[in-house]
Amino acid sequence: MYNLNYTDILKNYQSLEEAIIKETPAEIVPCRNGWSYDKNVYKNTVVSEWDLVCHQDFLPTLGLVLLAAGGIIGNYIFGYLQDTIGRKPSFFIYLLIECIFGVATAFAQNYVVWIIYRIGVGFTVPAIMATPYVLAIELVGPRCRTLCTILSNIAYSLGLILLAGVVYLIRDWRHLALATTLPFVCFFLYLWPMPESPRWLLARGQFEKAEAILKNMARINGKSLPANYMVQLRRKYESDKLKQDIEREKTRKYGILDLFRTPNLRKKTIIITFIWFTNTSVYVGLSYYAPVLGGDEFLNFFLAGVVELPTYLFLWPSMERLGRRWTLCMSMVVGGVACLTTFLVQHETNVTLALYCVGKMGISSSFVVLPLMASELYPTVVRGLGMSLSSVLGMLGPIFIPLVNYLGSDIMVLPLIIMGALLVAGGVASLLLPETLNQHLPQTLEDGERMGLDTDFCCKPPVKETRQNSLESKDIQFDHQNCNTLCSCQLVSIPLVENVTAIIEKDNEKVEFIIVK
Repeated sequence: MYNLNYTDILKNYQSLEEAIIKETPAEIVPCRNGWSYDKNVYKNTVVSEWDLVCHQDFLPTLGLVLLAAGGIIGNYIFGYLQDTIGRKPSFFIYLLIECIFGVATAFAQNYVVWIIYRIGVGFTVPAIMATPYVLAIELVGPRCRTLCTILSNIAYSLGLILLAGVVYLIRDWRHLALATTLPFVCFFLYLWPMPESPRWLLARGQFEKAEAILKNMARINGKSLPANYMVQLRRKYESDKLKQDIEREKTRKYGILDLFRTPNLRKKTIIITFIWFTNTSVYVGLSYYAPVLGGDEFLNFFLAGVVELPTYLFLWPSMERLGRRWTLCMSMVVGGVACLTTFLVQHETNVTLALYCVGKMGISSSFVVLPLMASELYPTVVRGLGMSLSSVLGMLGPIFIPLVNYLGSDIMVLPLIIMGALLVAGGVASLLLPETLNQHLPQTLEDGERMGLDTDFCCKPPVKETRQNSLESKDIQFDHQNCNTLCSCQLVSIPLVENVTAIIEKDNEKVEFIIVK
């Protein structure tokens, strides 16, 4: 507060305006009698409870920064953990830590303790979101990856909409902390039905566990594993060379450097990370920017979630027909151009709001495509680590983006222009990545390096592989006399071997052939 005697000022001047104009700048001193807060919107907040105002008004922002910083550290550690001990146990470790710190936050007695608990929450939240997604992508086949991704993002958007209602009903921050943490306890019921990733198990040579999971999946789907599939898998495993390779895979410890050792995998890692940084920065920035648009902040937050839902109607057919990379490019460029256009209509509030919504739809679309595409590009042995690295560096965005929004205090559309430029740059960069539609997931580092070596800037999505054209491929050598009618043959591929042995079953007759890589 200013060190002024307002009673004396009003005696000497005819009006307060005159006093403000004529008085020299006064000394700023701490408020002697405390503060009073408007509690019409929120009954109790961190700011009002601990008086984080005046010279301490940066402390709430510091809480957001440290929350994101905790995620940066935790995401890398847990990314390494899920590639080492598996997807399932890692998820429940994250979940336990999040529940402990989330509940503890509601009982923090001072700001320092609150910050420590928030760092603990930030340490786990990104990993809790990413690990089940990686597991889901590795459980389903190529045909269902798009559906799996869209369903998970619909759930995320519905969660935002639900959160707006929860915040509207619960105006005390302690009660809100409990309301947004305790439901996570229900996820511990997944300990029994949730399987481990069969791909991760196969990459680690754990065939018995992988076989049990595959059989259970087949049973639930009313199917059965092809005859002798696991027998052939075990036979190849027992060969000396393959056994040596798999034993090396089981004991090898992968690190960040493995993502940068070879040129093609290094290029893909850098591009994915840059786009992830762009997406995270713009998504968080637009979410923070919503209250600046004016009106009811609860309604604005609600609409920010609702506007994401229509994008999924466009994404499903687009990703299946145009492919991942062109869908990602168009989403980012359209959203970026919408944000950049606000400079031309910055005095038209309604038009700016409409362009903001288009930008939000664009970034929401790209946030659906990017994790799917990244999970299809990173090899299984470093998929968790690669996804964590990209998301960790992407989380640098929430640290600096509040500063960008602060620049908008004088020029309202300046943050939108900066975020629009980032989106356009990320959209163009996405065209340097290979298409992953209808492609098998790479297993080893060698697979990851080979994937996309022949990609050009304007490549078309590959044709969906069918049983017939896979058998008639020039890379497959087999005896046509033993398999005259290809339509009645069943191809079973055996993973994790350089020369993949497959079995064609026709009329109970088995014919072996070699796919030459």
